[in-house]
Amino acid sequence: MTVMPMFPLGSTLLPGERLPLHVFEPRYQALVRDCLTATGGPLFGTVLIARGHEVGGGDVRNDIGTTVRIVSHVDIGDGRYALDCIGEERIRVRHWLGDDPYPRAEVEVWPVSPAGRVSDRQLQQLIEKITGLYVVLNRIREQREDPPPAPPSLLDVLERPGDHLYAIASWVPMGAADRYAVLAAALADERYQAFADAIDNAREIAEFRLSERQ
Repeated sequence: MTVMPMFPLGSTLLPGERLPLHVFEPRYQALVRDCLTATGGPLFGTVLIARGHEVGGGDVRNDIGTTVRIVSHVDIGDGRYALDCIGEERIRVRHWLGDDPYPRAEVEVWPVSPAGRVSDRQLQQLIEKITGLYVVLNRIREQREDPPPAPPSLLDVLERPGDHLYAIASWVPMGAADRYAVLAAALADERYQAFADAIDNAREIAEFRLSERQ
């Protein structure tokens, strides 16, 4: 069990995903200063806020999150920081400590298990779902005369699906709750199903927006 500084957010960060942060709230300015001088490296944890807001405190937090490493930082004055971060390991919060001056929690690493093999047929279905979603997104962009979004590479998923679904999921536009379901799934096949459901939800939203513009 490790005591870790925590930065709850209104979005879900997946392992391997980049995270830019503009830190302006005094309590999180203190968190950054402490992280930058920590002997264990510039690390903190993040979880999705279940209810409430990022600013001001009083939020209700989920208990599955991600460790975050500060890759680079810029002091932009008045105690504020611009951070470039990356998600590393999945964690489970066992106990929240006091928010003095910033949130802290007792956490343990929850390794991503490859158990629960994803079949080749399921992979093909996943590829078809992602392709279908980007077809709809391209049609929306064409109506706006914007450049079409680049579809993600699926090579990693084809090679090691249990470990690389996070990498592909980070490219797919989905709601915070759907992303959290992908993060919190215990086994590879459960992550696959949560991801497939999230793609379906994203496509339904995209198709609704497309129908409104026609």
